[in-house]
Amino acid sequence: MQDTAGIERFRTITSSYYRGATGIILVYDVTCQHPFDNLQRWLREIEENVSCEVKIALIGNKCEMEAKRVVTREMGEEF
Repeated sequence: MQDTAGIERFRTITSSYYRGATGIILVYDVTCQHPFDNLQRWLREIEENVSCEVKIALIGNKCEMEAKRVVTREMGEEF
């Protein structure tokens, strides 16, 4: 398992992480809109770097922080 935390400075090495991957987990923070908005960019990057079909799991974390939630469950399900 590799975790780049979505940090921009890791983008140059991220493509090497895709090699041999059979599954990818995308995790976003439900209390912050920005990570959720970046999911489409991550999907494009996966398509550009993975030559075979991989399973992709989408996980919204910090679900227990309902009062601070900005990304609804419905938004995650629709994505």
